[in-house]
Amino acid sequence: MEAALAAAEARSGPIDFELWVTEKADALLRFAYVLTGDKSLAEDAVQDALTTACARWGRVSRADDPEAYVKRMVVNAHISWWRRFRRREAPAADPVRTGPPAPDGAADRAESDAVWELCSTLPDKQRAAVVLRFYEELSYAEIGALLHCAEATARSHVHRALAALKTTLSKEGAEDA
Repeated sequence: MEAALAAAEARSGPIDFELWVTEKADALLRFAYVLTGDKSLAEDAVQDALTTACARWGRVSRADDPEAYVKRMVVNAHISWWRRFRRREAPAADPVRTGPPAPDGAADRAESDAVWELCSTLPDKQRAAVVLRFYEELSYAEIGALLHCAEATARSHVHRALAALKTTLSKEGAEDA
């Protein structure tokens, strides 16, 4: 599909928005899910970003890296959401779930859920920095640019997040012993 995008650009100039979205939508959703930790929030962030990108596609398609441009829009959409959320909504506790034991393979899913639950305890900027560093494998300079902060601040976000995760895991390990 990358070849189709390159061929389309060579023939007609700018990349066709619908073709680009067809190629990149799944990757954007995965990125947004890792960033937000929630499927519906990820879908909302991608939808907001793509709506904005469509309206500005002429400028977006001329960028050096349209995918990075739209990923930044996804990050901005999520930041806007959590700013609004913190001002207006108070989260409710998760309901207690009862039922039959989990089927085979549930241990892997439980471990994955535990990692997400642990990451969800991090402040939003720290969680975003960790996702961008370890999931997207971006440099600290790139993280700083995406989060609108200095490279040193991006390093600090990642360092503090990892320290918080380590402390939490150490406490849980001590409680289990």
